[in-house]
Amino acid sequence: MRAIPPRSIKVWWLVLAFLSGFAAAMWAEELILNWRDNHLEFSAPRVHFLTGKPLDRLRNAEPVPFDLQITLWSGNRSHIFQRIAQEFVVSYDLWEEKFSVTKLQTPRKTASHLAAPAAEAWCLEQMPMDLNGLAGSETFWARLEIRARDEKDGAPLFPRGSISDSGISLASLIEIFSRPPQAQQSHWSIEAGPLTLDELKRGHGRGS
Repeated sequence: MRAIPPRSIKVWWLVLAFLSGFAAAMWAEELILNWRDNHLEFSAPRVHFLTGKPLDRLRNAEPVPFDLQITLWSGNRSHIFQRIAQEFVVSYDLWEEKFSVTKLQTPRKTASHLAAPAAEAWCLEQMPMDLNGLAGSETFWARLEIRARDEKDGAPLFPRGSISDSGISLASLIEIFSRPPQAQQSHWSIEAGPLTLDELKRGHGRGS
């Protein structure tokens, strides 16, 4: 048997390491969909947005707003079946080393004394989607987008009068996501699909 040159072995190991890392990255960004109580629920346990620059700001006692949007396409990727968006404000207790999160849109909700993964998960738990009108066999895709907001960077993000006691209006939130993220803005985007509602109800095809 012809021996494989050591250099070729090294190249194959590099290729294998790259592919393994790529696969791990895809798995790390898994968006999980569950069907519960006639609603589509979302989770992303491997996506952590309370890190990096947003976490530094939180540890400096600065509340950080996060905008989350979930888009669902049905039939094909050009037909938006439904889109929901929510605004959350996260704060950090330096003494307890725990997070508090407030959902600003009505109904306003707050959760406190949370570890980072629980705070991240809580945000997505506030965004169930009603799929009334979607056929069980119809193919659909879902995308989760998360953006940390820093209104001190550059021009104001929102038109005058768009922010109320209940937070930014839904139209303004959707407008935010219609534009690319600002330079240096922390943001995340993950997808799942193609799936069908019948698959979800059988417990299949939960992630991307």
